Amino acid sequence: MATIEERLTQLGLTLPAAKTPAFEYVAVAVHDDIAYVSGQLPWRDAENAIGGKVGADIDLEGAQEAARKCTLFALANLKHRLGSLEAIEQILKLTGFVASAPGFTGQPKVIDAASKLLGEVFGEKGRHARSAVGVAELPRGAAVEIEMIVAVRP
Repeated sequence: MATIEERLTQLGLTLPAAKTPAFEYVAVAVHDDIAYVSGQLPWRDAENAIGGKVGADIDLEGAQEAARKCTLFALANLKHRLGSLEAIEQILKLTGFVASAPGFTGQPKVIDAASKLLGEVFGEKGRHARSAVGVAELPRGAAVEIEMIVAVRP
């Protein structure tokens, strides 16, 4: 059976470098066997996130790509905090926030891209509970933000 790192390679995915938070919080907090991943943005580079309102400035496909980037940053931060993605027992909950133009109601379709990626990487361990929420604004003008709750091996 392939490791998570091998599975990422098979899927043609590379984790970005873990990003240190710019404000007063930690990227991943662990308590007992649960890891809480702070909201992750879809960074293009060190300063700029994929931004705009979905349904106006960015289309569904662009927003889905942003959701995938957020997920890869979440995994990078988990790897940095846990030492290995093999420590992940189960993805428990994913919450996706979508900066939405008035009338845009496709938030679940946007966040499906993140859910699908987790399923491809972790198989059944990647299946999770989820919320997909439309919001007026996100930090740094980002189009999407994702946070996760993950069960980890003690």
